[in-house]
Amino acid sequence: MSDPRPSSTRGTNQVSATLAGTTVTVYVRGRFDFNCHPGFRNACGSFGKAKSYIVDLSSTEYIDSSALGMLLVLREEAGGDNVRIANCQPPVRRILAVANFDSLFQLE
Repeated sequence: MSDPRPSSTRGTNQVSATLAGTTVTVYVRGRFDFNCHPGFRNACGSFGKAKSYIVDLSSTEYIDSSALGMLLVLREEAGGDNVRIANCQPPVRRILAVANFDSLFQLE
């Protein structure tokens, strides 16, 4: 069962999370940048330690280097292959590809 929990709202950034089984899905809306840091951390941990994570970027219009760092920290804490990035818009997917994240994460 899903339980949307808004974790942070600042400007046009919003981070929330849902839990389905043992998978936490984190949604980032607007700009995924340094201002999302507290909300992203809260969303990832809002259900305790999960078996796997999906970061849904379908509503993300921009991603910067601090967001890439947040994704790397989540990957390290979750154990590598337990983090997937889903629904990237073309500009965000290009940034992830330039940063070689397609070799670190499963991009869906």
